Amino acid sequence: MSVIDPPLPRTSAVPMSRRTRRMMWRGFLFAAPAMGLLLAIYIIPVLVLAGFSVTDYQLGALSWGFTGFDNFARAFSDPVFLRALGNTALYAALVIPLGVGLALGVALLVHGRKRSRALWEVAYFLPVTSTLVAMATVWQFLLHPSLGPVNAAFRALGLDPVAFLADPHLLIPTMALMGIWQVLGFNMVLFLAGLTAIPKDLLEAARLDGAKSPLDRFLTVTWPMLGPTTMFVLVTTSISAFKVFEQVAVLTKGRQGSETLLYAIYLEGFEYAETGYASALTLIFLALVLIVSIGQTFKLDRKVHY
Repeated sequence: MSVIDPPLPRTSAVPMSRRTRRMMWRGFLFAAPAMGLLLAIYIIPVLVLAGFSVTDYQLGALSWGFTGFDNFARAFSDPVFLRALGNTALYAALVIPLGVGLALGVALLVHGRKRSRALWEVAYFLPVTSTLVAMATVWQFLLHPSLGPVNAAFRALGLDPVAFLADPHLLIPTMALMGIWQVLGFNMVLFLAGLTAIPKDLLEAARLDGAKSPLDRFLTVTWPMLGPTTMFVLVTTSISAFKVFEQVAVLTKGRQGSETLLYAIYLEGFEYAETGYASALTLIFLALVLIVSIGQTFKLDRKVHY
C-alpha cells in the first residue's frame, strides 16, 4: 500500500508592507526626473519623427496627407540619397580602421615615454578640444591649390598641385583624413587608459615564459587585455564616422561627390522644407547606425576578455 503525501497548502501572496511600498515610491520619484528627460529628449521626438515619416508634410504647411511607406520607397530610388549612402560608407570605411589603428599605435608610443608623455598627450588631444567647423576652415587653407602650404610643398618637389577639394574623386578621402585627425586624440586617450590598467606582472610573466620581443608580448598579453577598450573605441568611432556633417557643410556645401547622409537629411528638411521625406531619411539613418553598433557589439563581445 503506497502512502500518498498530502497536498501542500496553498500559500497566499505575502502582502507588501507599507515600508516596502514607500521605498518603491521613493525610488520612482528619484528616477522620475531622468525618466522624464529620456522621454522628452529621445522617445517623444523619435515617435514624432516616425509620425512625420509616413506623411507628405512640408515645413510650415497647414495641412498634410498620409502617404504610408512612399517616402521610404522614394529614398531607395533617389540617386542623391544613394550617392550619399555610398559616400558615407566610404568615409566610414576609411575613418574607422585608420582612426582606431593609428590611435592604438600612437598610444603604444606615448605610453612608453617617460618625461615627455604629458607633452605628447596634450599635443594629440588638442584637435578634440577644437571645433571642427573652425578647423575645417584651417584645412581649407592648408589644402588650397595655390595658397596652401601642402601644394606649395608639392611644387617645391617638382610635383603638380592637387585639387583636394575640387576633384570629386578626392573629396571623400580628404574629408576622411580630417575625420581621422579629429578622432585620433580621443581614441589615443582611451587606449592609454586601457594600457595603464594592464598589470605589469602579466607582461613580466609573458617575458619569462618566452615572449622575448615586444611584439610577442603585445600579441599575447596587451592586445587581449585591450579587448573592452577596443570594442568601445570601435563603436564610438563608427558612430562618429556616420555622423559626418561639418566638413561637408563648410568645405564643399554638398557639392556632387561629397554628399553624406546627414547633409542630405539637412538639405531635405531645412533647405527644401520636405519634412516628411527628411523624417524618413532620418529613420533610415538611425536604423543603419543602430544595426552597425549592435552588430559590432555582439560580434566583438564574444572575443573580449573582461
